[in-house]
Amino acid sequence: MLINQQTAATVREAMDNELQLDEELHQKIKVHCAQGNDLANAQRFEDAIAEYNKAWLLIPDPKNDWEAATWVLAVIADSTYLGGYTTTVREAIEYGMTCPGAIGNPSMHLRYGQILFDVNERDRADDELMRA
Repeated sequence: MLINQQTAATVREAMDNELQLDEELHQKIKVHCAQGNDLANAQRFEDAIAEYNKAWLLIPDPKNDWEAATWVLAVIADSTYLGGYTTTVREAIEYGMTCPGAIGNPSMHLRYGQILFDVNERDRADDELMRA
């Protein structure tokens, strides 16, 4: 399985516990994320990102007020990282870190640390990896 198992577990837990969104909207977001996960696990990262982006567009503005934004951006970050989309992955994770529940989320800190390490920002990478 290519998607970080801890990220997937965190996403499932957040999906199950998400109470802020209208149930119909919540279900639509979950469907797009589940389809994205299937595509990512098949290494079809571009298609997975497209599904995650559909979920992202459903989240009301301001998006970083919603816990759903955290878990959608976490899976976008995973797929963009694994797919080699270096600019997009950094944008997704940095915005994701402003969303509810991101600080202290081991999966988010791990992925952010990996991204920073890959661009030789070693001090910041060390900090994020220690948080993971």
